[in-house]
Amino acid sequence: MAVPARRPPTAAEAKALAHPLRQRLVRLLSAEDLTNRQLADRLRADPATVLYHVRILAEAGLVEQLPVRHGTRGAREKPYRSTGRSWWLDDPLAGAAPDVRFGPVELAMEELRASVPGDRATFATFTLHLTPDDVTELDRRLLEVIDEYVATDAERRDRPVHRGFFAVHRVATGSPPGSPDGGRDGAGDPGDPGNRQE
Repeated sequence: MAVPARRPPTAAEAKALAHPLRQRLVRLLSAEDLTNRQLADRLRADPATVLYHVRILAEAGLVEQLPVRHGTRGAREKPYRSTGRSWWLDDPLAGAAPDVRFGPVELAMEELRASVPGDRATFATFTLHLTPDDVTELDRRLLEVIDEYVATDAERRDRPVHRGFFAVHRVATGSPPGSPDGGRDGAGDPGDPGNRQE
């Protein structure tokens, strides 16, 4: 399967993702197909509120309604599923407030903390000395591997769900954080390769 090209988000996509509840909805629907009632129960939120946000995501093409199915008691249900499109957007939360921009990272950490040891397949931290070009190349090579898995994930929906995330950030050295130079050591900022979520 060809790997889709990453592209800038549309205004509707960026707006849809720039809300904490909608970030949670995309995350839930990337793992399993859920109805509006199930989503509301998971989030302990009002079903009408959840439906409002689901529709915004659907209009932006980030989630889709699946064919009607029959629930455990025979009732007709309308499940939703993430389209996976958000992964292929180039930094859709650029310019958003920090609590919104890093919302997907916070959700990932929340899930990780709630997991049990047997569920954690791998975990590692590392420190590297990199130029801005090195950071760009590292991001490209990591994404090349992950993109192949994301692009073919629909073929593995019968397997256990795993979640992952990676982050590369500049370490503050020299001046303390909050000083005029931001705690940097005087070297150039390697830049921000962007925010991707799914």
